[in-house]
Amino acid sequence: MSMLSNLDLIRRVPLFSMLTNDQAQAIADSVVKRRFRRGEIIVEHGRKTNALFILLNGRARVLTSDSRGREVILAVLQPGDYVGEMSLIDNQPHSATVRAEVQTDMLILGRAEFARCLPENSSLAYAVMRGLVQRLRKADQQIESLALLDVYGRVARTLLEMSEVINEQRIIRNKVSRQDMAKIVGASREMVSRVMKDLEERGVIETQENGSVILKERLQPAE
Repeated sequence: MSMLSNLDLIRRVPLFSMLTNDQAQAIADSVVKRRFRRGEIIVEHGRKTNALFILLNGRARVLTSDSRGREVILAVLQPGDYVGEMSLIDNQPHSATVRAEVQTDMLILGRAEFARCLPENSSLAYAVMRGLVQRLRKADQQIESLALLDVYGRVARTLLEMSEVINEQRIIRNKVSRQDMAKIVGASREMVSRVMKDLEERGVIETQENGSVILKERLQPAE
């Protein structure tokens, strides 16, 4: 790795393949190189690192886990892949943990330098980027739910995500279709109906005549 300049390394990364020579040089002047040991955490779920991490060599796993420590691998990163861009775009904590699977060398680009590569905050392109990041975060949550939660837990999480606070009550204003819920949580309509009926009988939720649902108690997704 030491035999190559930062510019040479930048040119090997697909993310930067369309940059002009001046743009590539500006990035090369801003990045730092770091080596991660096998098993070392690169980014951690729920935290911010304010940097973009680009794999030069090695391998890393994108992971999520539940309170019992059960892990699900969301992706395996190879040379040329990168992480941390979602957090830099929407300024939210990382949605997953990334851990080096073997000794891994990375280029690290800080927030300020990364921001100079982005369009203006008020531009349509930036708005589209933020929208894409939101979709990716929801996709990660969906994968995590399908892998780590039972049907009850997935229904509970979906109800919470669909609800909003109105007059100090958490309410789902639109009718909750059992068929649509089944497609969202990856279960049969019959199973979803049984879970919803159980929640109603226990007084956790209350379905109104117009089809809206009031969440009477705080739902805790079962793991």
